Amino acid sequence: MDTEFIYWRHRTVPGIKVEEVCGAEDRPLKLWLEMAYQVYCENGKEVYREIGHYPSGAPFLMGDSSRISITHAGRFLAVATLPPTPEVDLAGFSQRAALGIDAERADREQVLKVRDRFLNARELEMIDKEDVFANVHAWTAKEALYKAALQSGLDIREHIEIVSLPKIGPAVPVYDHAEFDPICPGEGRVKINGEWEPFVLYSYESEGNIVTLAYSRRCAKFSKENN
Repeated sequence: MDTEFIYWRHRTVPGIKVEEVCGAEDRPLKLWLEMAYQVYCENGKEVYREIGHYPSGAPFLMGDSSRISITHAGRFLAVATLPPTPEVDLAGFSQRAALGIDAERADREQVLKVRDRFLNARELEMIDKEDVFANVHAWTAKEALYKAALQSGLDIREHIEIVSLPKIGPAVPVYDHAEFDPICPGEGRVKINGEWEPFVLYSYESEGNIVTLAYSRRCAKFSKENN
């Protein structure tokens, strides 16, 4: 029997909207991804949404001035969105619209075999070589930072650095303070035009995946009343 897709829209603790699509595990992966994108596009609040891509490969919403970032891991699709920033050229980097998202299965052991390809010497010392969760977490941080920077030719080891990994926080702003306080964001930085640009890292778990957001402290964010 076919299972259904599950769509979820929520505003994360940092004030960034994330929409997730999962479910329908019986569908072939390629078909699943095509259908998951369709589910996302059909769940715009007012109109059907269309996704385009800049020459760099970065995604955008047709006719919309909101920055989006997309990730998928197996049968899990997530799209992060900032509020509209019509004053910003979304084709390039701007602190006002700096956002990246990445997700990966928390138990993906293969990441241990390639950790020296994406972690620099300091990061290799910082992250336990036998801790699958921590290494997957680091991978999502690196990928989210890469997407947020919107720069071609970046070396993931040398030009993208994890200063500190965030504590895994809750997916939504309403949470058990006894379990999650204090929520500690992480820090990362990317070398852009020869200068190190700082970013905030925020992570949570969903459907067996680690999901990490990388964003500028100066980026637009949703208020509690508007998501």
